[in-house]
Amino acid sequence: MVAATAHAPHSPAPALDLGARLWTEDLPREHGFEPLVVEGALPAELRGTLYRNGPGLHGQFGQRYAHPFEGDGAVTAIRFDGTGGALGASRLVQSAGLVAERAAGRILYGTGVPWLRKMSNLVRGRHKNTANTSVVMWQGRLFALMEGGLPTELDPRDLATRGETDLDGTVVSMFSAHPHRVAARRAIYNFGLEYGRQTRLHVYELPDAAPARHLAAIPLPFAPMVHDFIATPSHLVFFLSPVKVQVPRMLLGVGDFGDYFRWRPELGTEIICVRIDAPDQVVRFTVDAFYQWHFANAHNYGTELIVDYVRYASFDSFTAIGDMTRAPSALYEGRPHRAVIDLAGRTLVDHALSDHSAEFPTVAPRVTGAHHGYTYLAVDGLSAVGKLDHASGQLVAHALTTARATEPVFVPRPGGTREDDGWLLVLCHDGPSSRAFVGVYDAARVADGPLARAWFDHHVPITFHGVFAPSDPVAITLK
Repeated sequence: MVAATAHAPHSPAPALDLGARLWTEDLPREHGFEPLVVEGALPAELRGTLYRNGPGLHGQFGQRYAHPFEGDGAVTAIRFDGTGGALGASRLVQSAGLVAERAAGRILYGTGVPWLRKMSNLVRGRHKNTANTSVVMWQGRLFALMEGGLPTELDPRDLATRGETDLDGTVVSMFSAHPHRVAARRAIYNFGLEYGRQTRLHVYELPDAAPARHLAAIPLPFAPMVHDFIATPSHLVFFLSPVKVQVPRMLLGVGDFGDYFRWRPELGTEIICVRIDAPDQVVRFTVDAFYQWHFANAHNYGTELIVDYVRYASFDSFTAIGDMTRAPSALYEGRPHRAVIDLAGRTLVDHALSDHSAEFPTVAPRVTGAHHGYTYLAVDGLSAVGKLDHASGQLVAHALTTARATEPVFVPRPGGTREDDGWLLVLCHDGPSSRAFVGVYDAARVADGPLARAWFDHHVPITFHGVFAPSDPVAITLK
C-alpha cells in the first residue's frame, strides 16, 4: 500500500478532496532535470524517459480558468538510466498565448475573458494552444498535444518549447491529443476536426521512416466533440457520440467553456470505420447513444473489428470535471467494455469486461492494433492500479491508500517474450505529503505493489497521457 512518507517536507494538504486537488492545484514550481528520491530498487534494465502531460496552470493573476481543460499544459518527465537513480523535470509549455498573457499581466484567452476580448480574438484569429493533454514521440521528436490546435514541439532533452508545427503542411486544422500506433504497420495514426459550414474529420498517418501523410477528409453530420479513436491494421474506428459543439455560441463568446457542448442522445452514436488503405471506403451506421473518453486497443478478427474502450452512459462526466470542488462521482462511472463491429452487417455488439470503474486504459506496445491479453488501467476512482486479464476475465489491482493514480504506461523488458514481461510506470499523487511519485510495477505482478517509487519534492497536477522513450531513440513506445 502507498502511505505517507517520513521525508515529506510540505505542510499538511488542504481540506479539498485529493481527487479534486489533482484538477485544481497548479504546478508549484518549474524545473529542469534534478535527482528524485528513490524508495526501493529500480530495475537496472529500465532505461529511458517517461513524458507525461496535463493541465498544470489553472489560472493566472488571481483569476481561475473556467474549466480544467483550459489549463496551460505542463509536461513532466522522469529519466531512468539504469544506475538505480532517477531524474525528474516539470515545465509549463510556453505557448505564444501564455507568453503574451504574462507579458500583458492579464488573461487574454479562454472563455473567462471579457466579451469584447473574445470578439477581438475571433476577428484577429487569435487563440491559445494550451498543449495540455498528451505527448507523442515521432522520429525522435517530442510533441505536446491538445484537442483544438496544432502539435507543439518540445526539446526532449530539457522540455524547452520549440513552438507549433503543421508537420510540413500536413495538418489541415487541428491534430487530436490521442494518436495511436499500429505496430504491424510501423506507423502512428491520428485525426483532427475542421469546423465550418461542413465539419470534416481529417485522418493522418505518421510512418516510422517516412513523412507524415494526410489520408482523408470525411464529412460529419454536425459539429461534434471527438475525443479519441482507435486503430487496427485495416481500419481507423471512431465512435461519434452525440456531443454537439454549439459553434455559434462559441464564436459569439456566450457562456463559459462547459456551455459550448450539448448532449443529444436522441441522435445516437455513429460508428465510423475508415479503411486505411482505401480511405474513401467508409462504413457508417448508428447505434443507441453512449459516450467514451478513451480506447484501449483494437484488432481484426475475420471480417469483424474488436474494440476495447471505457464506456459511459452519458456525458455527465464532462460536467463533473468542470466542478471539482466536490467528489466527481460521474467521472468514475466508466466501465471497461468490448465492442464487436460486424463491418458487413453494420452492427455493434457490446458487453462489459469488468464491474470496476476505470479510466486511462493502455496495452503493451508490441500488441497495439493486435490481439491483446491484458489491459492496464487506473481503477476505482483512480485509487488503484489495475490489470485486466482477458483470458480469465479477472481484474487484479493494487490499492493506493493515500494516493491517486493516472494512466499506466507499459515499458517492455529488453529481450522479454511474454506480453506482460515489463514494467508499468504510473505517475501518482500522494495526499498527505502533497507530492508526486512514479510507481514502477512489475507488470506480471501488479497486485504486489510497486518495486520502487521515485519521488518529486512537489505536487504535480493531473496528467492525462504519456509516452516512454527508451534510451535507444529508434525504439519508440506509444500509448
